[in-house]
This record gives sequence, C-alpha cells and structure tokens, in this order.
Amino acid sequence: MPKIVDHDERRLELVDATWRIIARLGIESATMRQIAMEAGFANGALKPYFPTKDTLLEFAFGHVFNRTNQRIGAITEGKSGLAALRAFCLEVLPLDEERVNEARIVIPFWQKAINDPQKAGIHRESMEQWLAAIRRYLAEARQAGGVSTAVADAILANQLLNMLLGAQVLAALASEDRTDLGLEDQLEGFLALL
Repeated sequence: MPKIVDHDERRLELVDATWRIIARLGIESATMRQIAMEAGFANGALKPYFPTKDTLLEFAFGHVFNRTNQRIGAITEGKSGLAALRAFCLEVLPLDEERVNEARIVIPFWQKAINDPQKAGIHRESMEQWLAAIRRYLAEARQAGGVSTAVADAILANQLLNMLLGAQVLAALASEDRTDLGLEDQLEGFLALL
C-alpha cells in the first residue's frame, strides 16, 4: 500500500527546516539541498512543494505572519485597549529565540520585496492587517481614557509599527552575547507617552 503523505505537514516541516538553516547561515547561503537535508528529505523531494527557493521564502514569510497572528489572537482574546495593544506588541517583538529566528526570515523577505511587486504586495497586505489592529486598540484605549495624547491614532499606529519592525532588525543583527536589548522597556516607554 502506498504511503499517504500529508502535504501541508511536509510544507511546514520544510519551512521549519528553512528557519533553522537561515538562522545558522543566512538566506543567501541557504541552499535547497541544505534545507532538504535539514528536513530529512531528498533534494528532489522539495520540488513538488517549492519549485524554487523564492517560492519557499514566500511561503515561509506567510507562515511566520500566520504563526504570529495566531499567537496574537490567543494572547489578546478578551482584551481591549492598551492591554490588547501591549499584548499584541509583545508577540511581535523578538523577545526569544523563536521570534528572533522569525525576524531572520522576514528581513530577507523584505529585501527581496524591494524589487518584487508580488512580495511587496504580500508585505503591504500583512502590515495593513497589523495597522488596522493597532488602530483599533488605540481607539478602544482612547475611548476608555487610556490614551490622551493629541497625536492622531493613525500616526501613533505607524510609529508603533515602525518601532516593532525596527526591533526585528535590531534583534536579528545583535551579537549572540547581547540578549537584553531593552525592547520591553522601549515598548513601555512608548505606551507611557500615550
């Protein structure tokens, strides 16, 4: 009887292997052969799932974004306003090895998105979702009296998103001996200014 293969599970195994390789070697040094070996597959086994490294990178970015959103959904459930905003930000900030590795996937994706309209569109759509959530939490906080600054919520949302994305770059480029980047304190400082 032929072996039944769960294609979605295999794609996720390949994405996880991609993260590990990129975290160790960087995107440019990661080859399809290395990714296949890391996942425990023959090199040719990747082609049906990801014909090119580029398609694998797109899928990996989508998976990182979806995983982050799942964590955000779980942690913000039942929260609103500043509590939801703080929880959202803490899930995006690269505060542990998993999220630093996610940043190491996202950053090369951004580099490729500069000259690739399809990847740029994926990034834009993802960031619009996050901005919408941030604006919603800010509006809830303002209505509850937790935000009193005269700065418009749309500007605050963009500032906060820029801070979160910049934190990913900082964490991805930090030396291994520098584990505390003060990101939580910076977030609390930003929220205190509201």
